[in-house]
Amino acid sequence: MADKTPNPAAEENIKDREENVNENVNEEQDTSAEKASEENDLQMQIDQLNDKHIRLVAEFENYKRRTSKERIELFSSANKELMTALLPILDDFERAFKNTEETEANTEAIKGFRLIYSKMMETMKQKGLKPMDDCTGEPFDMDNMEAITKVPAPDKSLKGKVIDQIERGYKLGDKVVRYARVVVGE
Repeated sequence: MADKTPNPAAEENIKDREENVNENVNEEQDTSAEKASEENDLQMQIDQLNDKHIRLVAEFENYKRRTSKERIELFSSANKELMTALLPILDDFERAFKNTEETEANTEAIKGFRLIYSKMMETMKQKGLKPMDDCTGEPFDMDNMEAITKVPAPDKSLKGKVIDQIERGYKLGDKVVRYARVVVGE
């Protein structure tokens, strides 16, 4: 029969082997946990870089749209100062036509002035200047008109409406370059 006495050397050898196996298992668990942690860290960095990239692309697209819009506005209003400086000349032509009586002696001169006026007006229209319509009899509109004065309305139906237009208003593109100067009835 086999001797069942405990062999201390064998037991110690078994304990050492068990400890080595446990250490190896713990090391493998530690390294797999470290690998998972590293993978999570790398995935977070990838996500952050992707987010940063997407934001940069969106910001660049917004920049392109904004500069394109500004460029269009600049081109459409590049002649604003010149147009504004020439408006009093157009006003003078209109006042001259309104207050000059046409006779045989000045018919040719008035035709020449009208030709010059129409050429100038046509050139300014080609550059984007649009005259506003005569607003006499229309309700006062603060977005397009400037009230020079208020006078008692000759009729109740003209209360709050334009009685007389002193100067025509003009737009350059969609922006008002000069408001129509009007007299409003109260």
